[in-house]
Amino acid sequence: LLLSPLMEAFQNSFPAGVVNIIYGRGRTLATPIMETGKVDVLALIGNSKSANSIQANHPNKNRLRLVLGLEAKNPAIVLPDADLDLAISECIVGTTSFNGQRCTALKVVYVHEDIVDEFNKRFAAKVDALKFGNPWENGVQLTPLPEPEKPAYIQELIDDAIKKGAKIINENGGKTTENYIFPAVLYPVSKNMRVFEEEQFGPVIPVLSFSDIQEPLNDMAESNYGQQVSVFGSDVNTLAPLIDTLVNLVCRVNLNSSCQRGPDVYPFTGRKDSAVATLSVYDALRSFSIRTFVASKDSAYNNAILQQLLDTKSSNFINTDYIL
Repeated sequence: LLLSPLMEAFQNSFPAGVVNIIYGRGRTLATPIMETGKVDVLALIGNSKSANSIQANHPNKNRLRLVLGLEAKNPAIVLPDADLDLAISECIVGTTSFNGQRCTALKVVYVHEDIVDEFNKRFAAKVDALKFGNPWENGVQLTPLPEPEKPAYIQELIDDAIKKGAKIINENGGKTTENYIFPAVLYPVSKNMRVFEEEQFGPVIPVLSFSDIQEPLNDMAESNYGQQVSVFGSDVNTLAPLIDTLVNLVCRVNLNSSCQRGPDVYPFTGRKDSAVATLSVYDALRSFSIRTFVASKDSAYNNAILQQLLDTKSSNFINTDYIL
């Protein structure tokens, strides 16, 4: 449903052979292609381990340019003056849409200790109210998981967290069917739990409380990831310096809204293990280009030649923008 109209657009826009689509497992297909050394740009949205494995097969790595959107552990930070209705609504979307199976999902939620009890009560009730079913059914917000082993993995994270002191604070959390496990809201979560460290990429929501904003900031600085963050609050005097700090830890700060991708004119990138280069319409064109220029010493002889080139328009490369 997605690729058919896209392939038709490619067919109508490009000569035969310009765009080629091959179906199959990425590593299986990419390995022999990369080994040819004929790939100039590798663009990938996936896991950093996969990206490292694929590019390792290129015989001339210095020639290979990379545009990679990789994994993330995007946090939400709920400040004590946040609009709780708004924060809860956005955190629901951020943690549970597509079952949390997107790099741009909220993967951990920090809530100030002054409001964490109220947040947890209302947030847990909202999560339990989400409807599970098939995607074509009306009102469905949670759908079956595409990987057979995913429910068991999520259960491992839940069991590890409970063993180390966390509790499931929503009534339906962790209920399992053959192809699904209902989102579990875990609190209190500590740094020694797997669910804090690993990108869960599925329906489990770790919640931590904090008293000092430096606590989540320190965690973000120590993290291997740096894609996005959501900040919920209203005091400009608090938000302004916080944003100044956050833009040096991640590449997108979402103010009173959940983490997300797009629109495509916005740059999409990240720090550390979350990305290489930038995905956007503009940056994609630049990624497939190499900057070059024509230079000459400033002399009457050269200037006369350059002027003739301009007058005759015999070169598409030379323009007046760089001629003084």
